[in-house]
Amino acid sequence: MNPIDRRTLIGPTLSLFASTSTLLCCALPALLITIGAGAVMAGLTATFPGIIWLSANKGALFFLSGGLLAASGLMQWQARNAPCPVDPEQAAACMRLRTASRRILMGSVVIYGVGIFFAYLWPIIYT
Repeated sequence: MNPIDRRTLIGPTLSLFASTSTLLCCALPALLITIGAGAVMAGLTATFPGIIWLSANKGALFFLSGGLLAASGLMQWQARNAPCPVDPEQAAACMRLRTASRRILMGSVVIYGVGIFFAYLWPIIYT
C-alpha cells in the first residue's frame, strides 16, 4: 500500500517544467548576451535548436505556463484543508508532501517571474 498520493505533485511539477522553459526562452539568452558570452549562446542554439523555437513562441509559452501555474495554485488552494490519513506515519508523509508541493509551486512562480522580467521588462528598461 502506498502511503502517499503522488497525484498531488502533478500540478506543481508540470508548472515547474513550464516555468523553467520560460527561463530557457528568455532569461538564459539575455544573461549570456549581457555577460558577453554571445559565442556560448550561439553554441547552445546550434546544439539545442529548440531554444530558438521557444523564443519565437514566447507569447504562447508564457500564456501556457501562467495557466499551468494558476491551475496548480488553485488545486493547492482547494486541497489546503483536505484531511490526511489517521495513521501517524501516513499523516506525516502527507504533510511533507504538501510542504514539498507548496515549495515547488513557489519556486515555479519565482522562475516564471524571472522569465517575465527578461522577456518583457528587460527590453523596455534597457532599450
